[in-house]
Amino acid sequence: MHAIITASDLMSELAEDHPPLLLDVRWQLGGPPGRPAYEAGHLPGAVYVDLDTELAGPPGKSGRHPLPDLSAFAAAMRRAGVSQDRRVVVYDGGQGWAAARAWWLLRWAGHPSVRVLDGGLPAWTAVDGSLTTEAPEAPEGDFVPRPGALPLLEADDAAALARRGVLLDARAAERYRGEVEPIDPVGGHIPGAVSAPTAENVTEDGHFLPAERLAERFAALGATGDAEVGVYCGSGVSAAHQVLALAVAGVPAALYVGSWSEWSSDGARPVATGPERG
Repeated sequence: MHAIITASDLMSELAEDHPPLLLDVRWQLGGPPGRPAYEAGHLPGAVYVDLDTELAGPPGKSGRHPLPDLSAFAAAMRRAGVSQDRRVVVYDGGQGWAAARAWWLLRWAGHPSVRVLDGGLPAWTAVDGSLTTEAPEAPEGDFVPRPGALPLLEADDAAALARRGVLLDARAAERYRGEVEPIDPVGGHIPGAVSAPTAENVTEDGHFLPAERLAERFAALGATGDAEVGVYCGSGVSAAHQVLALAVAGVPAALYVGSWSEWSSDGARPVATGPERG
């Protein structure tokens, strides 16, 4: 199953007898909230899903965007109309991070067919896709989570993987090096992690690089199908986008959801700084 879909292909699928369900997951780090943007115009039939309250649990020791309570997540997805036998396409405002978080959670929870709209809402309007302000009446879905379909890392798992495999740090390089840290209490990275900023997975207009180029990029970082690969970021959102990019490249990867926001909250955990892996 492909992990992403183009806007023109989505337009064709929406004209079919059994179209995919659309989830609008517009979100920006630090705001503003995505619902007003959704209400101002969204893909016809799309249902809004809130990342902070429906795709993550309350922030705390487990990080800023920990896994949501499974029963609450299941209820939110069913309210949105998610069913086990209906394809799902998720999109956001174009950055791709929030849509990737929704993609990863649904896939991790066992949904068999979830894709991200490559390029998000701007890609849709670029092919003259229509928008509406009408809120759909989504029938209740029947989705029942069965977690574990995608690999998940805890803090100790991430530390061990950095020693035996390839642990990618998806944050900006200056945060990896510890030169700046605008959010978390400590700057730096998990010892052994490799700097791999998420922004380098996409073109200037927010579309993923071709699969071949992504595979080349990750291979240069040591992440190939022959290596065990994990990813983390600040709070588990942009890292989901990295896992998605790896999937496009044909490289399976585990996600450390707690990421640096969880790791750095424990002063007993080691911190590395500087440009080198270590």
